[in-house]
Amino acid sequence: MACSRPVPHFSRPSIIALYLLVVAIFTAAVGWVSLRDGLDRLAERGAADLSLSSGRLTGELQRYRELAVFFADHPTLMPLARVNKGGDPAADALLLAAADRTGSDRIELVGRNGQVLASSRRDSGIRAHQGIPVFLQHALNGTIGFAHMIDPTTNRRMFIYAAPVFASSGPVLAAITIRLDVETVEAASRGEVETSFFTDSEGVVFVSNRDELVLRAQQLHQTSTPSVPPDQIQAFPPLTEYTIAGHSLWAIKAGPYLPDLALHLTRPLPVIAMRGEILLDAAPVLQTALMQAATAAALCLIFGAALLTVSERRRMLAQRLGVEARLNAELEERVAARTRELTSAQANLIRAGKLSALGQMSAGLSHELNQPLMAIRSYAENAAAFIERGKPQAAADNLLQISDLARRMGRIIRNLRAFARQEVEGFADVDLVAAVAAVLEITQPRMRQESVTLDYAAPDQRVMVRGGEVRLQQVVLNLIANALDAMKDQRSARLSLRIETEGDRVRLYLRDSGPGIAEPDRMFDPFYSTKAVGSAEGMGLGLSISYAIIDSFGGAISGRNAAGGGAEFCVELARAQAKQEP
Repeated sequence: MACSRPVPHFSRPSIIALYLLVVAIFTAAVGWVSLRDGLDRLAERGAADLSLSSGRLTGELQRYRELAVFFADHPTLMPLARVNKGGDPAADALLLAAADRTGSDRIELVGRNGQVLASSRRDSGIRAHQGIPVFLQHALNGTIGFAHMIDPTTNRRMFIYAAPVFASSGPVLAAITIRLDVETVEAASRGEVETSFFTDSEGVVFVSNRDELVLRAQQLHQTSTPSVPPDQIQAFPPLTEYTIAGHSLWAIKAGPYLPDLALHLTRPLPVIAMRGEILLDAAPVLQTALMQAATAAALCLIFGAALLTVSERRRMLAQRLGVEARLNAELEERVAARTRELTSAQANLIRAGKLSALGQMSAGLSHELNQPLMAIRSYAENAAAFIERGKPQAAADNLLQISDLARRMGRIIRNLRAFARQEVEGFADVDLVAAVAAVLEITQPRMRQESVTLDYAAPDQRVMVRGGEVRLQQVVLNLIANALDAMKDQRSARLSLRIETEGDRVRLYLRDSGPGIAEPDRMFDPFYSTKAVGSAEGMGLGLSISYAIIDSFGGAISGRNAAGGGAEFCVELARAQAKQEP
């Protein structure tokens, strides 16, 4: 004979503590996933920005490299290189004109012993070096020389290219050197939002769009021939580096033009013997993750509070029924049995009603709040971007939108609480045109992203119907979302809306260019969906909930496959009666 195990009993505080622990774990998971995804997207954008900045720098330097090669066999300069003697005004004028046109700091023809044969500036400083510089040695040995350095005369940062000038018989006669002021290259990136900089093999920041980082080194690598004098190198601003989800984050305090918390990306540039680096502001990603985690925690706590309220009511009801049973114990057996039967039936009905209410509240919670939450996130990101760009009015407009959506979510939660109390929100006169406009405002970004053409001519005046504002918007949102899902990945998607008034009825027609309805007879059944199993959008409750909402308004909703292809839905509502003027 099998023995039954005793059912473990948990106290109410233990259950609440366990639920709060689960909520905490779920909240942490939501925040972590949001932070990870946000950093991944930020890293993708930063990699593209860094690639663009690196390409701009290498492309600009390549132009001057080609210029050095071009002058290496110029007919005006070749005679001076052959005789290894300068003093030709025509050659100096040629180099001066070229320097002016290209923005070069200095262009020179240098002999094999380092003497200047022709120059765009006669105050040449090549002889100021002790011996012949390495980049010039490379050119005199027959290869392209390249270097970056601090000009000892002007104390400015320079890029230098040196190209050999070959004799017709083969030997190197001289070299062409072109100096480029680094500030000329930096000028194009000064207005960029993101902080980018380029460090040399010694670890010194040589090029940057932020003056705070120029000639600073985080870790200095000593070499035998440093490009920057050690006395001009400054320490890098204090920072703390973190690794989160495979990404490097810097917490740095270096003035208002550098982000306090930044995603750090690097890119090797062997062509110019440097490394490109970029710092992207990661604070908005962190704020978004915290906001989503807080929202998830709030929703879980609301659901838990509602569940606790229902449980407490059931417990109080059970206590009351127990007291009544003890008071009626002296009654005759038939009355007592009948009373027990009625009590059991009543408890079952109450339990079924409460479970049904909770099921509807859980299903509606996702559908009612998902779109406003997504819109709030989008407006918040836009507001942060506008603030960074110095557009406070545009940011204020986005914050007003967030405020409106927050009030709307308050109305949604009020409706859900009223439903949990088995109360029905009263009808009111609702502007159908405004409801459609509000939904189109939320769905417009997705339409643009998926290249959906919208055919809709809004009526010039309000069209008032009987219903509830939030629930009516949910119906329109469900229909538009289903249409966009049906047209996903189509090359020429089209969505058509129109509003018609006939007598005391108002009809809203919505038509898409998708594949149509596979089983029209089942489209309003709960949990019926044509989407893939496991899809986050494939629960099959949207049309079922919409049908129930419109039916509660005293209206009707229908759908069919249109003759020209696609699906067409019609929402019919009672027209609001015009109010008499006093």
